[in-house]
Amino acid sequence: MNNKQKKTLLNIYTNPVLKNIKWTSVKSLIIALSGVIEQGNGSRVRIVLEGMSVNIHTPHPGNELKPYQVRAIRKLLKDQGIEE
Repeated sequence: MNNKQKKTLLNIYTNPVLKNIKWTSVKSLIIALSGVIEQGNGSRVRIVLEGMSVNIHTPHPGNELKPYQVRAIRKLLKDQGIEE
């Protein structure tokens, strides 16, 4: 995991939830953690990490995740024992 991905992980665990976390940064983090991002219909994606998954919509028209999406990703990471 590089420094940018570590910063993204730290941002995901920041309280209150940040509103400027970019989807591209989260994608890079998930891939660095050996996760898989599966494209669904439209803007739906499934993030799979160690057999557990979460479904979200990719942000549009912007690139920043909504707070509820960040919380869902945080829960997935926490359930896998991945801490900041």
